[in-house]
This record gives sequence, structure tokens and C-alpha cells, in this order.
Amino acid sequence: MVYLEEFTFPDIEQEYTFLMQLKRTCYNTVYPFQILSSHQLRYLEFEPVTILYGGNGSGKSTALNVMAEKIGLKRDTLYNRSSFFEDYTAMCDCEIRSDIPADSRIITSDDVFDYMLHLREMNMGIDRKREALFDEYLNAKYSHFQMRSLEDYEQLKKVNMARSKTQSRYVRENLMENIREQSNGESAFFYFTEKIKDDGLYLLDEPENSLAPKRQQELAEFLQNSARFFGCQFVIATHSPFLLAIRGARIYDLDENSVDVKRWTELPNVRSYFEFFEKYKDEFTSSRQ
Repeated sequence: MVYLEEFTFPDIEQEYTFLMQLKRTCYNTVYPFQILSSHQLRYLEFEPVTILYGGNGSGKSTALNVMAEKIGLKRDTLYNRSSFFEDYTAMCDCEIRSDIPADSRIITSDDVFDYMLHLREMNMGIDRKREALFDEYLNAKYSHFQMRSLEDYEQLKKVNMARSKTQSRYVRENLMENIREQSNGESAFFYFTEKIKDDGLYLLDEPENSLAPKRQQELAEFLQNSARFFGCQFVIATHSPFLLAIRGARIYDLDENSVDVKRWTELPNVRSYFEFFEKYKDEFTSSRQ
């Protein structure tokens, strides 16, 4: 499915005209001006899966944030924006083929990290509550409680519960399960599968962060199936070979001075992996024997 069909960024001449008209000179940066134009990124055309490839400083995240702002996508965390962000996005243009569904959003590494930090905070609160329940259990079980009025009814229930159950069972029944069962990678993968619904446009900024290679492959399969069978469209900023290998993805190489479409096997980052494992392939072969 394709919701976002085309996106156009201002070219060098448009940026120059705008910047020359500025009367204020107190700014240390004019971000996001002069970022994408330095790579001559002027126009993007999208498939169900489109990937922006490039190293640090290539403008991948900037492009995603600009598109999300222009389209009005949901997001969970704040992002790097300057006083000129609205001026820049006003100079952008996009062509929408179908109405963008309400659940569409941009998902960044900060969103995933904030989610994992939130889980840790919840776990810390659960741990503190567990210790308090241990004390509550012992006090209730061995207290000489006598009910004198209806106001004591809740305490009576606690005493009866403590005297009829083991300590561990008492705590389990009065406390939600600790969420720390999952690793960071599992929590990150769960975040994507929860946030990405059927029929939506999703901009993903380096989703491979926090994911081990196996999880990256599982995420790639999940995204590929979501695009193929469940009406989703993805624009992904990444340099993960597992995500770059998604079948049918259109890949823009932002490391080129003039951004160009390439096959994933042509990308320098992927070639480096290939050459490394090719160099040591005999060791992999001998390890099987």
C-alpha cells in the first residue's frame, strides 16, 4: 500500500533566497536548512517500503522528521528542531495518494529508549511495593487482630488472606507481575509490534538500535509482511543489512553527493560485511567439521 507517494524538499536556490532575507543574525544554526541540500536531496518517490541509507550526518533522521512534521504524524517524544523548522517544512511539498490513517506515526530510537526506561521505572516501583507486601504479610499473619467495627473489615480480609496463604502466594495475588521478564531487545521488538497497526504509514528512524541480529531479521520479516499483507507503508532510515535486504524496498543512498537509488548489495556498509565474512569463510566452514 502507498499512502505517501512523493515528497519534495527545497533546493539550494530556494534555501539561499530564504536565508538571504533573514534580518536576524543571532542564530548559531539554521537547521534543517543546508543539511539535505548538501547531498542534493530534492525529491523522494515512495514504494510500500522505502529506505534512506547513509552514515551519521547524512540527513536520514532530518528527512524523516521533516516529513513527519509536514504530514502531521503522531510521535511519542520530542525531537531536534530549531527556530527555522516550520519555515523549512513550509517550503516542502508532498503528494498523498490515499488518506493517511489515523494510527500512522513516526517511531524514533528515543521513543524506544523512553519506553524501556519507563519499564525500568515501573519495575523499581513494583520491587518497592513487593518489599512492603512482605512486611504487610508478616504483620497480618502474626498479629493479634480483633475486629471491633466495620472500619476494620478490610484489615480482617488481609489477616485472613495472610493466614490462609504462603508468603509468595500472598505477594503474587496482591502485586502485578514484574515486567522485567524481557531483555532490552525483546522490549524494543515488542514496542514495534504494538505500535505498528494494520493500514498505516510509519516512518522508522534506525529501528535496529537495541536489537541483536536475530531480532533485526525478525523485525525485517514483520515489516515486510505488514507492507505486503496488512496495508502498511514504511519509510525507514537504517544501515542494518537485514533491513536493507527487505524484498522490494526502494533504497536511497544519502552518502552520495547526489542522492541515488541503489540495490542493497551495492551499498558500502553491506559490502564491508560481505568482504569481512568472505575473508573468514574458511573458519566458518572448518567449525562445522
